[in-house]
Amino acid sequence: MSTRHVVITGAGTGIGRAIALGLAGARTHLSLLARDTERLEETALAARAKGSVVHVTGCDIRERESVEVAFDGAVDDLGPIHALVANAGVGGENQPGPDDRFEEIVRTNLDGTYWCLRAAQRLLAAGPRPRRLIAISSILARIGVPGYTAYCASKAGVLGLVRALAAELAPQNVMVNAVCPGWVNTSMAHEGLHGMAQAMGVSKDEAHAIAMEAVPMGRMGEPEEIAGFVRWLLSDESVGITGQGLDMNGGAFMS
Repeated sequence: MSTRHVVITGAGTGIGRAIALGLAGARTHLSLLARDTERLEETALAARAKGSVVHVTGCDIRERESVEVAFDGAVDDLGPIHALVANAGVGGENQPGPDDRFEEIVRTNLDGTYWCLRAAQRLLAAGPRPRRLIAISSILARIGVPGYTAYCASKAGVLGLVRALAAELAPQNVMVNAVCPGWVNTSMAHEGLHGMAQAMGVSKDEAHAIAMEAVPMGRMGEPEEIAGFVRWLLSDESVGITGQGLDMNGGAFMS
């Protein structure tokens, strides 16, 4: 197997960091993108220790020009792209009124993911071997949660985006999929639990117990578990899977 170049957005923390470290190795060059380059450098250091050549660059996915410049720089450094994991995003509630975060959340999670997918498409390595584009969506693309209108809408939009782009790119042997995690043990999830606890007037531990009641397996996932699934999606064993929203949520949503 020849060396491949994988771009990962939001790779400084949580699921993105776990994916980067799960893919790191001598045959994988990594381009790590995020706004917080200090945390990216920490991920890069760990990935280099596992044998990867790593490119790090700051990128605000809300801005199309920032995305284009970042992806061009990645390709200038490490060559054409074989795969993208579009992981960067923001969470949290939004409420009606002057401080409504709807635009901010949708602009990041949906618009930003679109700009990244299109930038990667433009810079993909030549075929005929499969190339892959993966977007990280959410269980909240499947279900509605009060106070999360923007997050639910943005993550559901990612699924529509993935289906359409998969149909566009299938003739070029490019597979496009989304992964929909449920509760995952990250700082974003714990921020959500904190907000849930405040709204319910309970402790964070009590909020966690309540949240897990809706998960048949009774536990949060770990970032490394999502990373393992993404690693499989990027492998030759996943050939033929495209246009899918793939759920990994401990049974909290069953299709």
